[in-house]
Amino acid sequence: MSHYAENRKARFDYEILEKYEAGIELLGTEVKSVRGGRMSLEGAFVIARGGEACIINSNLPPYQVANTPKDYDPLRNRKLLLTKKEIIELAGNEKNKSLTIVPISVYNKNRKIKVEIALVKGKKKHDKRETTKKRETDREIRRTLKS
Repeated sequence: MSHYAENRKARFDYEILEKYEAGIELLGTEVKSVRGGRMSLEGAFVIARGGEACIINSNLPPYQVANTPKDYDPLRNRKLLLTKKEIIELAGNEKNKSLTIVPISVYNKNRKIKVEIALVKGKKKHDKRETTKKRETDREIRRTLKS
């Protein structure tokens, strides 16, 4: 299982409450571009409305610029493949103003491209400082144990 794209900023900015695994509907050239590691999840989010879940604002540049159609949009909305039960659950949680849904990573699983999405709650500034402080202390402990 190899990771193609990761949203590191999401792990820092949000507290992850629940994770889901979803398929993603891509065009043929987009699959090649994803496998080439060119997808960006920074600033992307997920909406669940009308019985569908879509990933919005994920940047996926064309695989071969010369061969792409003229009307290709790298920031287009891409449909996520989830069960009806999961979509209803996400839509219900999304109505809560403090919760949002963001993509965490894109990876392959048995030759299929999957997206890990998470229901998240935004962190406050002091929570972010606490996370940074904890990461630095863990790093220091590993250094002292190593030597």
